[in-house]
Amino acid sequence: MLTNNGYSNPETNRTMVEKTPLDRPPAAAQKKKKSFLWLYGLILLLILGCSAIYVFVRRAEAQTALISATQQMAVPTVLTVRPERGAADVHLVLPGVVQAEMESAVYAQVSGYIKRWLVDIGAPVKAGQLLAEIDTPVTDQQLLQSQAAMAQAQANLDLAKSTAGRYNNLFKTNAVSQQDVDNQNAGVAVQQANLAAAQANVRGLEQTESFKEVKAPFDGMVTARKIDVGDLVSATGASTASAGGAPSQLGTPSQELFRVAQTKMLRVYVNIPENYSDEIVPGITATLDMASSPNEKVSGKLARTSQAIDPNSLTLLAEVDVPNPDGKLLPGGYAQVHFDITTAHPPLVIPGNALIFRAEGTQVGIVDSDNTVHLKDIKIGRDFGTKLEVIEGLNEDDSVVLNPSDSLTNGAKVQVKTQGQVKAP
Repeated sequence: MLTNNGYSNPETNRTMVEKTPLDRPPAAAQKKKKSFLWLYGLILLLILGCSAIYVFVRRAEAQTALISATQQMAVPTVLTVRPERGAADVHLVLPGVVQAEMESAVYAQVSGYIKRWLVDIGAPVKAGQLLAEIDTPVTDQQLLQSQAAMAQAQANLDLAKSTAGRYNNLFKTNAVSQQDVDNQNAGVAVQQANLAAAQANVRGLEQTESFKEVKAPFDGMVTARKIDVGDLVSATGASTASAGGAPSQLGTPSQELFRVAQTKMLRVYVNIPENYSDEIVPGITATLDMASSPNEKVSGKLARTSQAIDPNSLTLLAEVDVPNPDGKLLPGGYAQVHFDITTAHPPLVIPGNALIFRAEGTQVGIVDSDNTVHLKDIKIGRDFGTKLEVIEGLNEDDSVVLNPSDSLTNGAKVQVKTQGQVKAP
């Protein structure tokens, strides 16, 4: 090694040569360093692998959560409600038809022309009072002919009797045979029969003639007049002109001339729903709102029922008698009949927006314990507007779907949100 003056120092060079081996790391240290490097790399790889696994797991969880949320969104959510029993004290309001206690159509029983009519609509009449007269020229001639035939039969009978008497006298002297006497006596019997037939024919035509006078069948009020002077009426149901010249269809077997009604007592016919048929018994009081007397409450009593359920309408026909002594109430109109009853089996009540109207009929959607929808057919009773009665097809513990969608079908899975019970009106 050179010094500053350019010469080398042997001592110094030897020292430096001796120190050089000491400065180098030993082989064991180098191996240890390499091991640490491998360990660091392995740890880094593990960290990277764990990070990749974590990212993959998180992404899988997010995908699963997205699929679950999508499936939940695909299942519709429905609002359900449980039906409730209606009140035991029921105010039943039903439509009724008002009719007279007795009402009869007066028909033509003889053919002819209206000669005159004596009463018009609104006229009170008594039983047997003359309403109209019919001119019957054809029947008159038939009666004259039958009377002449009866007189002829009487003459023939008298002649037969006289002849038979002479033959009986001649037979006593053996002037005629027994055969001749029997023939004459038989002739008398034949003429007697002919006379009886002629007399019956006359009596029948005389009775027909009596129908020329059209009379009232009972005390009442004339509610219709369907004839005018000169109209042709027929006992065989032929067509003719009614009052005012308008054509009318005649009834069978004859034409209706008048209609007479007895209005001292009115009958109101009501169809009672089957589920109230046990409580509607004769004797209970009814209150009526009549269209002819809108500001007046009319009372009546249930007189009788048909004692049979109509299979078509599932109703019981009931008759309410309403006194009408002054004739103020008019028959033939409409009335609302009010009954206050107590029922032992009140029907269920559901909201009106639970109904499903389809070709299968009136239905509701029921959700079971597995959140599966079942469509049930029901029968509706009274309609309260926002609520209505169900008289068949529903149980008290059913969960009824409110506002069902058009896509709601049998077997569909839904999510349920419960509203509670519907309160009866």
